[in-house]
Formats: sequence, structure tokens, C-alpha cells
Amino acid sequence: MPFDYDLFVIGGGSGGVRAARVAAATGAKVALAEEFRMGGTCVIRGCVPKKLMVFASTYAEGMEDAQEYGWDVKVGPFNWGKFRTKLHAELDRLEGVYRKLLGNSDVTIYDARATLKDAHTITLSTGEEVSAKHILVATGGHPTKPDIAGAELAITSNEIFSLEEMPKKILIVGGGYIASEFAGILNGLGVEVTQFYRGAQILRGFDDEARGLIADGMIEKGVNLHLGTNIVEMRAEGNGIYVKATNGDEHVFDQVMFATGRHANTDGLGLEDIGVKLGRGGEILVDDYSQTDVPSIYAVGDVTNRVNLTPVAIREGMAFVETVFKGNPTKPDHDLIPSAVFTQPEFGTIGLTEEQAREQEPIEVYCTSFKPMNHAFAGRADRVLMKLIVSQANRKVLGCHIVADHAGELIQMVGIAVKMGATKEDFDRTVAVHPTISEELVTMKEPVRRA
Repeated sequence: MPFDYDLFVIGGGSGGVRAARVAAATGAKVALAEEFRMGGTCVIRGCVPKKLMVFASTYAEGMEDAQEYGWDVKVGPFNWGKFRTKLHAELDRLEGVYRKLLGNSDVTIYDARATLKDAHTITLSTGEEVSAKHILVATGGHPTKPDIAGAELAITSNEIFSLEEMPKKILIVGGGYIASEFAGILNGLGVEVTQFYRGAQILRGFDDEARGLIADGMIEKGVNLHLGTNIVEMRAEGNGIYVKATNGDEHVFDQVMFATGRHANTDGLGLEDIGVKLGRGGEILVDDYSQTDVPSIYAVGDVTNRVNLTPVAIREGMAFVETVFKGNPTKPDHDLIPSAVFTQPEFGTIGLTEEQAREQEPIEVYCTSFKPMNHAFAGRADRVLMKLIVSQANRKVLGCHIVADHAGELIQMVGIAVKMGATKEDFDRTVAVHPTISEELVTMKEPVRRA
């Protein structure tokens, strides 16, 4: 019996949409189901609205700096309602772009929840059933709340973009990049921000020196950061939320936001019933080619919990099409991926941290930290960090870590060199661009330490 489709994609985020479009370009008959809004976490409730909020949050400090540079400007109050209206109009526009891209690629769109009946059959919430030779699950993930009394009073990053009004005081619980980014964003928008993290330092898994500088910078800008701290008790009190902390502090906040982890969107899809194995966090277990234990079913993106970044999901989707529809078995490349954390100060990173590298082989560490010209002139205490981790054996740059304005833009360029296998001497041979902060990457001549 012929199948209705060659490929059925479940999930309209970046990975699923790219896979659907590229597969359709091979002549395959493709359909895609999305139960919420096209664009997925990144476009609708992640990278895009978050980055726009980052931009918005920097203008108050920028205008203060402008005064130091001779401009007669005054900082007025932030109008959340005006910004939010424009933000959601932009998200609507982007969702329309995604729909148009799929339509132009002859991909059939189902605005419905899709679940799996068997290895080739999809049941839609509309009551329809369709069949497909191949099924790609790209349903992403969602933020989770801890299992504590009062957690239902809190919001997550999903709800932050739709608040009716900005809180005056907020508690953010968590120490990962989402918690730390939103601490900086809301602080910049004029909210009194307190952040609790139960660990010894924020941004676990990143380079220790960079983590410390970012935490110091956040505190300098006004974030009330409490490390080694968690919630003991939480309850509604008047129009606010009462919180008692492990350090004994008691406060009433307008909002509490949990950024304490994410879970793969696999609940109720019927995956385990048909033999697809899931991990402890609900993630779909796949092989190097994104294939599950059920040969007709594949998965890409955050639902697999490999490297949870939008560009990685897109590449996994493209590798899937190469493998399944073009007869060219292709493994997605998860090695040496540059990434940015939009904290304030911003962080760009690629490769090994100093801690990881010294466990692997003898290394040299080249590092500098200084006040950049623009901040020094404006009288700010902000410092930047430039750090290279170098193999003693072959001189390759194993890692690069930048804490600075626009670090995300810088690390993209550095990422090309590191991915190509550049050595410290390749960096040294490159003439500095002066005056820039990035010139320090090619002017550090002596290691600060060896390990």
C-alpha cells in the first residue's frame, strides 16, 4: 500500500522546517504538523524575542554613556506595552515567513497536534490519519519548574514575553544561560532583579575565569546575585509572592521566574508504545545519523538533547535529508561549535574550557583582561576578557573565550579559524586591527600559565 507522504515532520521549529523544505526540494512529498505556532522555540519564545529584549535593555545604559560623550540626552521610563506590541507584531511576521517558505516548497501544513500510531502512521488532533514512509520528530523542548510547593505561582521563559506589565521586583531562580540572560535583560529594563543559584558559580560547564567575570559584571550592573542559594518556602502574599531562601532572607516579589531546566517535548506522542527509546529527560535516543530504534523514525533538534542550539537543529535536519533522501549518509558535526551567551556582559565561546583542556593534555593559557576604551571613557568599571587555550604539543588553539560587548559577533569569526585548526602562531601572524578590543586576540605573546 503506498504511503500518503514520503516524509512527515512533527514540529514546525527551525530543524523541522528546514528538513521539510530541503526534503521537498528533492521531489519528495512532504507534510508538516505544528500544534502551536510555526517557528518553534527560537522564533516564538526563545532566541529572537530574547535578543530583541536584550537590545531594548541596553539603551538606558547607552544613554547614560552618551551623556559622558557630550550628548544632552535623558533616560525616560521604559514603555513595556509599546515594546511588547511591536515585539509580537515581529513574531507574527516571522511566523508568516516560515509558513510562506513551507508553502513555496510545496510542503503540506497541518495546524494540529500529531501523535504516532505506529512506525508509519500519524494521528492528527483533527481526527485525520495519514501515513508516511519516513517520520521526523522535531518537537523541541519546554522549560520545567521544580517540584516544590508554590511553583505554580511562578513563570518560565515562555511567559516572560507576554506579561501584561513589567514587574517592579522579580526573583529569577537558576544559574544557566537562560536565567543569567534574563537577569541582565530585566535589570536593564529597570526591574529590581534578584537571582538565586544553588551552585557555587553561574554558567556551569563554561570556562571558570569567564564565569567569574560575567558574575562580577552582572553584580556591578545591579543584579542581586545570590550563589549557593535556593528557595525554602514560596507562597502567595497579597498581590505578590513571598519567598524564604536557604540563606534566611525573606522577600515578597512581584514575579518569580524559574529557569531551572528543560524537558524534551515527547510526552503523549506515543513514541515508547511503538518502540522508540527515550532517555532520562524524555529525550529521544538516536544514533549518529539521527535515527531511532524504529528504522522509519528519526529525530533532530532539542528533542534529542544533543547540542540544543538552533543552528545545530538546522544542520541535523539537513544531514537527515542527505542521509535519507539523497543517499549520502551524513553525520551532523557536533564538534567545535561556536556559541554566544547574551548575558550582560556578553560571552562568546568555542572549544574546550581551560578546565577541560588541562584534563586532556598539557596546555598553555593566553589571557588578558582590561577596561575597553569606550567604557573607560564613560567612567564604567566594565572589563573584557580575551582567552586562548593552546595545545603545547601541536600549538592548535583548543578553545577561545571572550567576555565583551558583541562577543557573539566576535566568536563567529574566531570560530572559523579554530574550526580550521589554527595554531597560536597563525593568530600571531595576523596583523592587529587597531584600536579594537579584538586585537588582543593576536597580540598576546606570552602565556599567563601552563598546565
